[in-house]
Amino acid sequence: MDVTLHLAQDPEADALLGRSPLAALVGMLLDQQIPMEWAFKGPATIAQRMGADDLDAHEIAAYDPEAFAALLSDKPAVHRYPGSMAQRIQQLCQYLVEHYDGDASAVWEGVGDGRELLKRLQELPGFGKQKAQIFLALLGKQLGVTPEGWREAAGDYGAPQSFRSVADITGPESLAKVREHKQQMKAAAKAAKAAKK
Repeated sequence: MDVTLHLAQDPEADALLGRSPLAALVGMLLDQQIPMEWAFKGPATIAQRMGADDLDAHEIAAYDPEAFAALLSDKPAVHRYPGSMAQRIQQLCQYLVEHYDGDASAVWEGVGDGRELLKRLQELPGFGKQKAQIFLALLGKQLGVTPEGWREAAGDYGAPQSFRSVADITGPESLAKVREHKQQMKAAAKAAKAAKK
């Protein structure tokens, strides 16, 4: 895996995401309740604070939980909720160590089809169906992981040029389209909620 991603809109952070399967998974895990770029810059910030060029699942899994939470809480914080996200990242890494010998790419390498890959992603701590489908779409659209049926398994996120998620972000223009889609979805949800009252 060595591709150019544009999710963090930061060359160094994006370079790490493009070469490190674990960094990409951690970025996806962080992508909630904060701007996308902030989430996907997180793995590079964590690696830098650990004094490393990459993330290592074994090292993070074994890290002292309080020290790891402090590492994410340092200013600027890696996430709006650094303590709980530190715990989630460690749980993800512990799962990867236990089930995949710490190799994040083993989650998708050699997988039979899109449904199986979606199942594996949903088994990861912190990955519900929607997050798993978005990551599956990212794998298929930008990282060359295209088992049979991957688009179907990714649902609406797998559709070409759907601009629904990070899977479609390839630069500032597509980022703006994804943002616009998210704002439309929020507005629609808000309107539906108001109509129920």
